[in-house]
Amino acid sequence: MPASAALELVDPSLEPHPVEIIPGSVESGILILCDHASNAVPPDLGDLGLPESEFQRHIAYDIGAAAVTRSLAQRLGAPAILTQFSRLIIDPNRGRDDPTLVMRLSDGAVVPGNARVDDTEVQQRIARFYDPYDHAIADAIHRAMVAGHPPVIVTVHSFTPVWRGWPRPWHVGILWDADDRFAKPLLEGLQTEDGLVVGDNEPYDGALAGDTIDRHATVRGLANALIEIRQDLIASDEDAQEWSERFARLLEPLARRPELRAPRIFGTRTRDRLRQHGG
Repeated sequence: MPASAALELVDPSLEPHPVEIIPGSVESGILILCDHASNAVPPDLGDLGLPESEFQRHIAYDIGAAAVTRSLAQRLGAPAILTQFSRLIIDPNRGRDDPTLVMRLSDGAVVPGNARVDDTEVQQRIARFYDPYDHAIADAIHRAMVAGHPPVIVTVHSFTPVWRGWPRPWHVGILWDADDRFAKPLLEGLQTEDGLVVGDNEPYDGALAGDTIDRHATVRGLANALIEIRQDLIASDEDAQEWSERFARLLEPLARRPELRAPRIFGTRTRDRLRQHGG
């Protein structure tokens, strides 16, 4: 099956848990996350008023990211946590007070099922979808820390080849915020790969208050990086496998570096200063 799977509508009596957990060894030194792994919508939310074609687009999930995540976890023997719900329901890579937590308009598509969502329903979606993902991440980190293996946090995303008519030149980007000790050597490794155009905090800025990295890595002083791969490069399972092989080769030696495994705590003022100055 191609990495860009069709819209999943599930039987309410068989509704899956909103989180997929792939077991792995804490000794791998890595925890892999996939915030936008699925375009699944439970039947009580229907299709959110959208045609199925919209669920094939990036507005519903990160195309190819789940396939890369699963393959990378297998190659590294690392634990991974993936969402099993569409970002159109609620976006777990946003803070709870972020205005884009529940999208009413996404890349030109009006989402009728979200148009009149009030605070009560937002809180229900948080409890049903967002919190289980958040808790699974916190639990995985806690288990690794207790075992004496603070993990490097890696999140896997994908981005569109064209945005608002502008072709994006990057094949891959590495996003980071206050802590660059993992992102920088990862960038350097990618830049030695033949033919790759690599973005440093491109196509997005990694400093997003309240996102997954901020909530779980930065607050604990854990080394981290957000990987963004262009969607047309991982739209098939074969291509996703190739990219997971590349990242496994780059990530495995980095995760063994002791300086990346020791938590580095940033005070609020220091985090703000580093975000402002990009270092």
